[in-house]
Amino acid sequence: MSVLDDIVDGVRIDLARREAERPLVDVRAALADAPPPRDPMAHFRAPGSSVIAEVKRRSPSKGDLAEIPDPAALAMEYAAGGAAAISVLTEERRFGGSLADLYAVRAAVDVPLLRKDFIVETYQLVEARAAGADLALLIVAALDDDRLRRLHDEARELGLTVLVEVHDEPETERAVDLGAELIGVNARNLKTLAVDNDTFGRLAPLLPDDRVAVAESGITDQDDVARFVGEGARAVLVGEALVKDGAPRAAVAGMTGLTGLTTGAQA
Repeated sequence: MSVLDDIVDGVRIDLARREAERPLVDVRAALADAPPPRDPMAHFRAPGSSVIAEVKRRSPSKGDLAEIPDPAALAMEYAAGGAAAISVLTEERRFGGSLADLYAVRAAVDVPLLRKDFIVETYQLVEARAAGADLALLIVAALDDDRLRRLHDEARELGLTVLVEVHDEPETERAVDLGAELIGVNARNLKTLAVDNDTFGRLAPLLPDDRVAVAESGITDQDDVARFVGEGARAVLVGEALVKDGAPRAAVAGMTGLTGLTTGAQA
């Protein structure tokens, strides 16, 4: 069993518990109280790097990263630094997140929010929108074609912008064929947890010009951001480097709006 398989198994167990406690019909009823979805795409398409700043306590590869007793306070720092969107990890077992974090962040900031989780069922999409999320993550490696397309279409119907995540060439082809507008290229292989920082440069040329590419994982500083922008990224998703930084507002600001190339970047 791969790391991804193990994570998804745990997600399904936790999902079954939540469904038993709160049926889908009740979650759908809560949609009436959710704020209208915010569209992040104009920001992502604008010149210069956009930053999706992540609220992330831990990960399977690195263990504990930061305690984050107040995710809302961290999100406010991200927003003040110019984050185009904020990613909130809600997976419990491996990442230490929760839907409570998403609700807390939504109450604190006005920027678009991404529910970062291993979404495998409609219920999770409705949960995300009811909690005020504006974007949802779909990981190609975790879904077969039929489920990927169904969840993508359902997310769009709910008003969610979908970040479709890929790790290799076949997954990239699937995302493109799906019609995904926002495609995240993750340098971390979720089946092995290995990181290859050349992944984005290899896969980005496979994306049509009308798609927005997001570089994910392995981003530690401005040089990394500039490199990925030079390779075609319009946005970067950064978690570990920001939650471990003592000045997250300044860190986000330093990664935002980069258009030039620095040391190590490629034209």
